Amino acid sequence: MSRPSFDLLPGDDDSPVILHVPHSSREIPADVRTGIVLDDEALERELDHIVDAHTERIAAEAAGLARLTPWRFVNRLSRLVVDPERFPDEREEMLAVGMGAVYTRTTHREVLRPADSDPEPLIERYFRPYARAMTEAVAARLAATGRAVIIDVHSYPSEPLPYELHGDGPRPPVCLGTDASHTPPELLAAARAAFGAEGIGLDSPFSGTYVPLEFHGTDPRVSALMVEIRRDTYMTEPGGPAGPGLERLAGALAALVDAVAR
Repeated sequence: MSRPSFDLLPGDDDSPVILHVPHSSREIPADVRTGIVLDDEALERELDHIVDAHTERIAAEAAGLARLTPWRFVNRLSRLVVDPERFPDEREEMLAVGMGAVYTRTTHREVLRPADSDPEPLIERYFRPYARAMTEAVAARLAATGRAVIIDVHSYPSEPLPYELHGDGPRPPVCLGTDASHTPPELLAAARAAFGAEGIGLDSPFSGTYVPLEFHGTDPRVSALMVEIRRDTYMTEPGGPAGPGLERLAGALAALVDAVAR
């Protein structure tokens, strides 16, 4: 049996927090690579733009700093394989730019896969197992602690890319994505305190946050927040090395974890 395309890294039994890192990897299996029309150089350039570089490291360092170690759910494959945070059907607004659960277009709206590619094999192989495992991880936190707090760890470029549907809005150092049913005021307040209120924006340029569909809109014990970090605050864009800002952001994320785990 092949290795899962994701890892659930254990935290403290008493922690309700799951740090979700869905977009940090550049890995594409060889058989999936054959369905991508870009040459190797263009593919590396696309990965530089689309990958949330170093977010796995930010989450790992935050987990190490937190008083109560959070759980971490990490995607080990590139979002160019499947994007586990998209709807796998017509509900997904990013289908308008060829970026549903299986992308057919790049960040610059160029062809990534043929438009008539069948997404179902990749959805069945990667998307559905990921969704099931994340659902089980949240259910386990509910069973152990009576609640679950999903903190979705992302990054975004300092300048808008052509694929962005809402790229004309503010681009603050940290954008918090919220869900009307699952982002309570106290979670937002904790994030503002942890990251510093003056550097925080809300739902721009990206909005929403990940909640497994089994719980979405129905279980108030599950709270969630997306943390989108502007890349120029901690790395060289696009796709370059991390800088000194990474440790500061990891410390802020750890402070958020501590605040909501109490």
